[in-house]
Amino acid sequence: MIKFLDLQKVNKQYQEELKEAANNVIDSGWYLQGERVKQFETELCNYVGVKNSLGVANGLDALRIILKGYIEIGVMKKGDEVIVPANTFIASILAITDNGLKPIFIEPNINTYNLDISKIEAKITPRTRAIMVVHLYGRVCWSNEIEHLAKKHNLKIIEDNAQAIGAKWQGKATGSLGDAAGFSFYPGKNLGALGDSGAITTNDTKLASVVRIIANYGCEEKYKNTYKGYNSRMDEIQAAFLSVKLRHLDREILHRRKIAEYYIENINNSAIILPSLPNNKEEHVWHLFVVRSAQRDLLQKHLAYKNIETLIHYPIPPYKQVAYKEFKELSYNITERIHDEVLSLPISPVLMETDFEKVVNANNLFINE
Repeated sequence: MIKFLDLQKVNKQYQEELKEAANNVIDSGWYLQGERVKQFETELCNYVGVKNSLGVANGLDALRIILKGYIEIGVMKKGDEVIVPANTFIASILAITDNGLKPIFIEPNINTYNLDISKIEAKITPRTRAIMVVHLYGRVCWSNEIEHLAKKHNLKIIEDNAQAIGAKWQGKATGSLGDAAGFSFYPGKNLGALGDSGAITTNDTKLASVVRIIANYGCEEKYKNTYKGYNSRMDEIQAAFLSVKLRHLDREILHRRKIAEYYIENINNSAIILPSLPNNKEEHVWHLFVVRSAQRDLLQKHLAYKNIETLIHYPIPPYKQVAYKEFKELSYNITERIHDEVLSLPISPVLMETDFEKVVNANNLFINE
């Protein structure tokens, strides 16, 4: 079986470095809010090109805390609107609704699967306060137009950068493009911890100060709570692991790009729609390689028969989830078509050339019945 993602093999590459990092944390006797977290936050600032970063418990918390921070400093209030792509993972929406804000869904571009920026302005109202861009599957969602819109309407741009660390737009890294960004270091991400973890980045010093307090129970000084905060902290051992893996991230991204280009050049089947390559390779880090097929379920079964594991990201749009009964009447044709047709093929830093040749051959043998 060619695994979709072999995390054991991914981390085995660095096992000696990871063991040393773990031993150093254990020996230090300091497991939260220590030097390893500070070190990783500095490394992340340098990698992304921002002034401030904060390690938090996970990617959802990163987005939740950014929005709560904006509420606390008076930029937003409950009931305000946040524009967001309709086809994102549910975490983007949870972060908005958990803060009493209203998501305004926008259809994606069918070619990039990212938010269709040309459709944003028509949805802006007097209650709109922010645009949440999601760099879906690892592809940058950005343009001069979105910057112009944000400035014209006095909107914040929040990046959901859970899937695109290392991607760049005109030389600037995702996580530094907007006003603030949330990262996920879930184990399966391109930069994955060995547990849950996330981060916030921003050049806004005031916001950075507020989110740091919010993430620590709302305490600026112990037992004195400025805000109704959260307990959302990156622990020392995950920070140490992430420092190790960040050193290898760019090399792993190059391998992902090699696989993606090979797939696009060699999969030749009219029943399978391939993702498009961006004009600039730096704009995509290929967290996921997502194809589409009107016969998606048959394709997945065919590939499983050929001993190739695939996943579906994602089968149900957020607004169609039972948790969001208030949105059940909404319908977005492009989004629903994408969710019905997408299938993610194996792509990882440890996928061998013989493996991705087998993936290509199996896709080319699929017959659309």
